[in-house]
Amino acid sequence: MGPLPPLADGGLPKPRIGIGGISIESSTFSPHISGDEAFTIRTGDALRAYYPFLDAGEELAEAAEWVPLTHGRSLPGGAVAADTYQRMKDAIVEGIRAEGPFDGFFFDIHGAMSVVGLDDAEGDLALAVREALGPDTLVSTSMDLHGNVSETLRDAVDLLTCYRMAPHEDWLNTKERAVWNLLARLRGPHGADPHARRPYTAWVPVPVLLPGEKTSTRLEPARSIYAELPGIEALPGVVDASVWIGYAWADEPRCQAYVVVTGDDRELIAREAERVAQLFWEAREDFVFVAKTGSLDEALEEALTPDAPRPYLISDSGDNPTAGGAGDVTWTLARLLQRPELTDGTRTTLVASVFDREAVAQAVAAGVGATVTLAAGAHVDAGPHGPAELTGTVFSITDGDPDAGTQVVMAVGGLHAILTERRKPFHHLDDFRMLGLEPTTADIVVVKIGYLEPELYELAAGWTLALTPGGVDQDLLRLGHHRLQPGVYPFDTTGTPDLSAVVVRRGDREEQHA
Repeated sequence: MGPLPPLADGGLPKPRIGIGGISIESSTFSPHISGDEAFTIRTGDALRAYYPFLDAGEELAEAAEWVPLTHGRSLPGGAVAADTYQRMKDAIVEGIRAEGPFDGFFFDIHGAMSVVGLDDAEGDLALAVREALGPDTLVSTSMDLHGNVSETLRDAVDLLTCYRMAPHEDWLNTKERAVWNLLARLRGPHGADPHARRPYTAWVPVPVLLPGEKTSTRLEPARSIYAELPGIEALPGVVDASVWIGYAWADEPRCQAYVVVTGDDRELIAREAERVAQLFWEAREDFVFVAKTGSLDEALEEALTPDAPRPYLISDSGDNPTAGGAGDVTWTLARLLQRPELTDGTRTTLVASVFDREAVAQAVAAGVGATVTLAAGAHVDAGPHGPAELTGTVFSITDGDPDAGTQVVMAVGGLHAILTERRKPFHHLDDFRMLGLEPTTADIVVVKIGYLEPELYELAAGWTLALTPGGVDQDLLRLGHHRLQPGVYPFDTTGTPDLSAVVVRRGDREEQHA
């Protein structure tokens, strides 16, 4: 991004900019409901501190008067309870009305939030934010590439951008880019003119819906498609270029891929948006999973061969909590416990994780070293399997994790099952080490995840992505979508879509690009 452009004649030297939003991705196929307990609410100084590029002395920090309002963030999960959403929405809107007016607003959202009773939660939130801000405030929006860009969201904001990496190693860089774009517009020659400072938006919905594990930017064709974006962004007359994969595990009409290019040159941004959309559509059958895939039994057969590389990682992908899975599906754990070669002590297997407050309490009451029989999991999502019955030794008890609460490791021979009080993703080696487990010397590591986060990716000497059941099942066709737009691939494999860009600027009449 580089330094901000110099302040132009007519630009705003110290604009007032508010900050707010809600960030969660929500599977409508999971019975889990994300209530108040799921969200970390940041306000005031705590919210500003969430963005290091707004630390005192940083260029972006000094270029504006920042007014952080309210932001709610949750791990992915099920749909958000309506009253939980309403409280967060009200807090943002009331903050805008109390602290406004604003020249700009940094709208920090995910894009795949589902709320009970709503079809387009971010669109609903954006409309409320826009109404409270009024028509003159320039709104810049940062999103996850697994979000969705509905017409409602598109028309309520001015600047849109999203991650360009999956896994999302550029999440913070993307938020910084959204703020940089906002400040660049406000500092430009038309910064004081509320209409002229708004860029045009070229928007192309692409009727393709694929799981994130098939669209990693580490692999083709996603790698090449995303590699187009920096070059487009660098063209004169362009502000930003972005591609949204869309969110595969919500059954809502807005769920599909999108290409959005913003800028001042209407013909250029339309042409580039259509070009990238065509690349995406033509590549729809070429997207592949990030690893070898198979059933759980096929993954275990590979992992248990005598010459299998160690540690061998198995993605228990159907209940991935970072994609919206409930986190307490026991289907995989129950089957692992039935395999004597995993429980006879001849090898070490780590299994992360199942959350169950009652099972954890039972193990804590027994104490480290005790043998205990308990049933764990399936309180939230019992669809694939009921509670897992296990008899084993309490290997360790660890208190105080901010996400998981108390964590217990149950050893059944060489199989070490991790039970937690609350949902927690296991992405880092220290997530295991804090429990007394060493993943680098384990034979098999089973983790509820899809594509491996960087530390696990480096850890894996071998890897199979197991196509297990759950609320974020990778086999989309067996989930039962029935509310998507007509023609979305792979649910409909006939027809050719119109990939013409819709070019809009807030306050102008919408036009279809010819």
